[in-house]
Amino acid sequence: MRLFSCSLCGNTVYFDNRTCLSCQARLGFRPSRMDMIGIEAGSQEEREVQFCANAVHDACNWVVDDGDASGLCRACRHNLVIPDLANPRHLDNWRRIEDAKRVLFYSLLRFALPLAIKTEAGGDEGEGLGFQFLADDDTPHNSAPVLTGHDKGCITLNIVEAEDDEREARRVALGEPFRTLVGHFRHEIAHYYWDVLVRIRDGLDGFRTIFGDEREDYAAALKRHYQQGPPQDWESRFISAYASSHPWEDFAECFAHYIHIVDALETAFVFGLRLNPGKGKADLALHENFDPYRAEALAPLIDAWIPLTVAVNSINRSMGQPDFYPFVLSQPVIEKLDYIHGLIHMSSRA
Repeated sequence: MRLFSCSLCGNTVYFDNRTCLSCQARLGFRPSRMDMIGIEAGSQEEREVQFCANAVHDACNWVVDDGDASGLCRACRHNLVIPDLANPRHLDNWRRIEDAKRVLFYSLLRFALPLAIKTEAGGDEGEGLGFQFLADDDTPHNSAPVLTGHDKGCITLNIVEAEDDEREARRVALGEPFRTLVGHFRHEIAHYYWDVLVRIRDGLDGFRTIFGDEREDYAAALKRHYQQGPPQDWESRFISAYASSHPWEDFAECFAHYIHIVDALETAFVFGLRLNPGKGKADLALHENFDPYRAEALAPLIDAWIPLTVAVNSINRSMGQPDFYPFVLSQPVIEKLDYIHGLIHMSSRA
């Protein structure tokens, strides 16, 4: 994630800021220019700039800068269902979810990935991307609990995942080393892009060579995973235990980790945090203007990422905290990340 500047006073501001602490201007993120504008109260610009309609709920700080008639920004117009905002708990959870979703959209826009809106895509029901944010107590009586997942371009998220204690309980119950709202979004969006970039555009032969045959019965594979656990050697071949359950989940986990790596490296670099792991290819990742989102090859990213995670993990341990990045990038995992790197950058050049 980049650092931004208030367009009025030049003060450093952050992606989720609503107000500049220096000049008190209202801040708005412009997705078309990927910058932050400061708007002075009572100015002509205040009358002309259109904030996302969800700003009235303090759920969005983006502006509508493309003339869209919906009154919603590039990220919010993908919403299909939001929770009952009359419930203060739902409203608070939804705000946190929207914060995480905008982090996802920042990366999707930086990568220039295709973003069709599900309500406008037309064609079969698998086209376009949409989100539904649901609460268990908003669903019909005696219905099954809301499950986070993806189905034909629609990503569903149980809004209780926005609550730290509930998310932590689920993380422990499922034996996951890492569970965050941003992580949920990055994982579930991968299923959408599997359809868009692999099934429709790139074809399945290359995917099956790297990840295996996705025609394996998905429900049976997940049932086996939860009953028997991952194979004993999963750490040598997969980024996570869950990735070993089915090729679709392997792809989704690696896709999410690729975005983790790229965006975290951009954040580290804008703060001047660079570790020199040695000579050679790693030097490409260390020069002043290196942009992880535009890296032509995966190798510089990996060469910069591994020493960074070792250092930050060590800092966390010195503070008695869990590892920042509790994963191992084995060679088979790096090959999967390389496939995803190529897939994303091929799409951005299309």
